[in-house]
Amino acid sequence: MVGGLDRVYEIGRIFRNEGLSRFHNPEFTSIEFYEAYATYTDFMKLSEDLLHGLCKKLHHGNTVIDYQEHQAIDFCPPYKRATMRELVKEALPDAPIDPSAPPTPFEVEQLPIFAKKIIPALRNGKKSLSYGHALMHLFEEAVESTLLQPTFVLEFPVEVSPLARLSEQDPRFVDRFELYVAGKELANGFSELNDPIDQRARFAKQVEEKAQGSMDSMDYDEDYCRALEHGMPPAAGEGIGIDRLVMLLCNQASIRDVIPFPQLRKEGDILQNGES
Repeated sequence: MVGGLDRVYEIGRIFRNEGLSRFHNPEFTSIEFYEAYATYTDFMKLSEDLLHGLCKKLHHGNTVIDYQEHQAIDFCPPYKRATMRELVKEALPDAPIDPSAPPTPFEVEQLPIFAKKIIPALRNGKKSLSYGHALMHLFEEAVESTLLQPTFVLEFPVEVSPLARLSEQDPRFVDRFELYVAGKELANGFSELNDPIDQRARFAKQVEEKAQGSMDSMDYDEDYCRALEHGMPPAAGEGIGIDRLVMLLCNQASIRDVIPFPQLRKEGDILQNGES
């Protein structure tokens, strides 16, 4: 993008040192694409068109599919769009959130306290819990698994979005979406941050959080900041996990059934004393 290519994409293998589950594999395949002068709202429309077309192609014109125990998932646009604050308030009516207005000082102060009451694992943390992290924890705890129909989640906190452009309405949030289907994240997109000064400050904050024990924080990337200084145009970017998308559209229960070379135990580790 800095070099002048206005539209780029990459399909590649990714490795992340994370755990294994039905929906997670340390090595997986993703597609990332970026477009100059586009915004995250443009990419929500692109995502709807992409998934709608894929579903029709694979299911003989039908846009409604079943996935495992989830029935009648409809990929026909438009998809539901809701802010993270709206969804958390809907799932947790007692949460000190008023989604109809920007966060008040009372909400910013009380939401971390509320999150620690709801999520026992947060009570033992030594560091203080920020408003943005509290909101994200509540979303993951109470909302994520309930999003069965295709849903764009909007207004992510800046603390968990170090590469996304700040919202012009409220700098505590960024211009970002995640698309959820059948209770799982399928895509992540945002308007790219192209301000090198802001980006350096965000990276510094990530390094600080990592030193305090955060497993999700990024490292400082000076090469990236230098590239932005050379002239990154306003742009949007998105990533889609191909393995998880194939699972969904082909009704496969485990990611091991769709990746080319899944990790498996040796047969001797499974068969013990003649028992299967």
